[in-house]
Amino acid sequence: MSMIIKEFLDYILNQKKYSLNTYKNYEIDIKEFFSYLNDTKTDYKDVSYDFIKGYLMVLYDRKLSRGTVSRKLSALRSFYKYLFNQDIINTNPFNYVTTPKKEKKLPNYLGIIELETIFNFPDLNTSLGQRNRLILELLYATGIRVGELVNIKLNDIDLNRKEVRILGKGNKERIALFGDYCLDYINLFMNNGRLKILDKNNASCDYLIINNRGRKITTRAVEEIIEDIVKKASIKKHVSPHMLRHSFATHLLNNGCDILTVKELLGHESLESTQIYTHVSNERLREVYLKCHPLNRQNSKK
Repeated sequence: MSMIIKEFLDYILNQKKYSLNTYKNYEIDIKEFFSYLNDTKTDYKDVSYDFIKGYLMVLYDRKLSRGTVSRKLSALRSFYKYLFNQDIINTNPFNYVTTPKKEKKLPNYLGIIELETIFNFPDLNTSLGQRNRLILELLYATGIRVGELVNIKLNDIDLNRKEVRILGKGNKERIALFGDYCLDYINLFMNNGRLKILDKNNASCDYLIINNRGRKITTRAVEEIIEDIVKKASIKKHVSPHMLRHSFATHLLNNGCDILTVKELLGHESLESTQIYTHVSNERLREVYLKCHPLNRQNSKK
């Protein structure tokens, strides 16, 4: 039994190129399901639609969110699809199970004044201040994830074209763009603060963003840097690296960027993932309404 699970997990990791995080979650979800099979004395080949409905009731009784249940279903659906393709079972019972819709939460984002307050806080006279400012600039200018940020290597950056090669989810490459403002802080850190950190530690590193010992920085370290800046800047919000990504997408859409472009810039696989950002500020709604509604245009001419 454990062998077929291992074979499936090896398949999604090595052939489907799923992330390590997805691999671990799938392993937990599938082993949890097999534990339930064992408790109910059911063979994994004999699982039916009604059996799955019973299992879903157990999950909901545990007060799990719809998002968590959806993820577990996705893992099991993939696992049973693998069993079907390997001719281990005749039908995939999970094909008939509807995935529960996740609760959609509007993403939190920062206003321009809040961004300016945070961005202006790092001391550019210090090497770490230059690095911290660059972290903020890159996250907001490109909309990349923090995990993508820490994996940027020096040879991923094209300063002339003002773009950076990103290795995203599922090891898929995309190009992220940045402007002149961000370029200034890349040059400042690369030609000044970064060299000083490496020289002080007698170190070398292929990655753009480094810690104070001259090594590749971790995602957790980036999160702590931002938390510290926000606290010292007296911003009364919990600000994470992902909130800068939310701000990037929201501000682009609020300023007229089309959603398909935002989807590509964010590296989303589906448009549905991007559509959560289509909330716009009341000010933007009012501005568009007054500008576009024919009666309002007529009234403005009177």
